[in-house]
Amino acid sequence: MKIITDFHIHSPYSRASSENMNLENLDKFAMIKGINVLGTGDFTHPKWRERLRNLIEENGLYSIKGGVTKFIISGEVCTNFEYNGKIRRIHHLILLPSIDIADELSKRLSKYGDLSIDGRPNLSMSGAELVEEVVEFGEDCLVIPAHIWTPWFSLFGDKGGVDKIEECYEDQTPHIYALETGLSSDPPMNWRVSALDSFTLVSNSDSHSPLRIGREANIIEVRELSYKEIVNAIMFHKEKVITIEVDPAYGKYHWTGHRKCGISMSPKDSIKIKGICPICGKKMTKGVAERVEELADRTENELPENRQKFIRLLPLNDLIATLINKDSLSNEVQRMYFGIIEKFSNELKVLLEVPKEDLEKICGKELTKLILMNRENKITIIPGYDGLYGKIKLQEVEIKKPKTLEDYMKGDENAQ
Repeated sequence: MKIITDFHIHSPYSRASSENMNLENLDKFAMIKGINVLGTGDFTHPKWRERLRNLIEENGLYSIKGGVTKFIISGEVCTNFEYNGKIRRIHHLILLPSIDIADELSKRLSKYGDLSIDGRPNLSMSGAELVEEVVEFGEDCLVIPAHIWTPWFSLFGDKGGVDKIEECYEDQTPHIYALETGLSSDPPMNWRVSALDSFTLVSNSDSHSPLRIGREANIIEVRELSYKEIVNAIMFHKEKVITIEVDPAYGKYHWTGHRKCGISMSPKDSIKIKGICPICGKKMTKGVAERVEELADRTENELPENRQKFIRLLPLNDLIATLINKDSLSNEVQRMYFGIIEKFSNELKVLLEVPKEDLEKICGKELTKLILMNRENKITIIPGYDGLYGKIKLQEVEIKKPKTLEDYMKGDENAQ
């Protein structure tokens, strides 16, 4: 059977995280999004771990009483260490088979930093030391480098990362089985670096609020719903893992740019001017696309033989928001979003499966056209840069906007 997973989220105890990220809401929104297995996030935080102890365990996965969603014990940590005279700050996603192991591992990690300050703690240790501590509890306890290309706090990040996996994990590199693509990169970008061919690519939302759950996810083929089956697929059967990715241009750090001056540019143009902002003369934030170019040893047309399948999708919320020119968190967008979900059960079903004629009855022709273009990767994105998300280029969609929300929801053919 195939399940949809999102391993990387955060609890209310992480900075900039919504108070609504409680277990009941996580269960609810995972169903709304179409996620079968959701990471708990933040297992290192003592108060969050107390809540996790109330979950019901089955086959290494957990659920709330009466809930549908299965939870997998997960958390993100930041390691801080010096390499070649420079401080490296790298984020890692950890997956564990039990809350008991989470307790024991947290005791060990508390030697390297205060776990009660933030759901994503800062630890004074190397990546190799982290892996060594984790795999002491079993080879199926996974460390996955998180959002590996983003400028800050990632494995290959321009600001705090390294150029090779071994420079972070040293002799513990054989215990690394998977890499997380992050919002600003996708599989084809990672295929440019042949040293990554042996790793399974995974993709997750890194969500700090319920509505962002599942914006990136994984479709994993398993024989049964269990921790061991999920981890076995990640470790040894990358062909059983399909990632769901937003267009990388939609990420906050895809192109190189300088937010303050409103400047962004492709890798080719940035390299020509050596990454210097043409307005203020300061160093621009190097985008993921340019960082990939630095480490790439393949052209875009050279593809690895054992490459994974993937799907590109933009979130339904953002399609609606673009169409009616409102913020994606506005009441108008949310009313329309939940009205659609009520009819079709979950977002991924709407984005991937519902036939055109059924969509038009509920969504109207304009939004249906956008959803179908989304499925076919025909939506143009203005690339994000320096902390700004990319934008959907609506003028190329050639859609007439409705007069009112009511007209829109009715699918009124006369709405202009």
